[in-house]
Amino acid sequence: MTKADLVEEVVGVCNLSKKDAEVIVNTVFSSITEALERDDKIELRGFGSFRVRKRRSRQGRNPKTGDQVEVPEKRIPYFKPGKDLKDLINSRESSPQVPDPGSSSGA
Repeated sequence: MTKADLVEEVVGVCNLSKKDAEVIVNTVFSSITEALERDDKIELRGFGSFRVRKRRSRQGRNPKTGDQVEVPEKRIPYFKPGKDLKDLINSRESSPQVPDPGSSSGA
């Protein structure tokens, strides 16, 4: 799903103009982005949470030359899905059923 698809979804559900729906979607995305810039945590109940994780600086290696390079500390956005979202995704009938290794086949 693209951002344009999401805008169309809002238009269909809320009977808004496309321009109004686009403003709503852009506002939600910019609010999440700004909160992450401030190191705030965003929790959307039933969906998941967004937060920023920090990666320490480390020694890396240039794959072409093999020389060691210093990789600086980074801040990485991270999404953790909520329980409801995980349950919804895992309860789909189209997902392959993995046999329980503890069950016997009766043979």
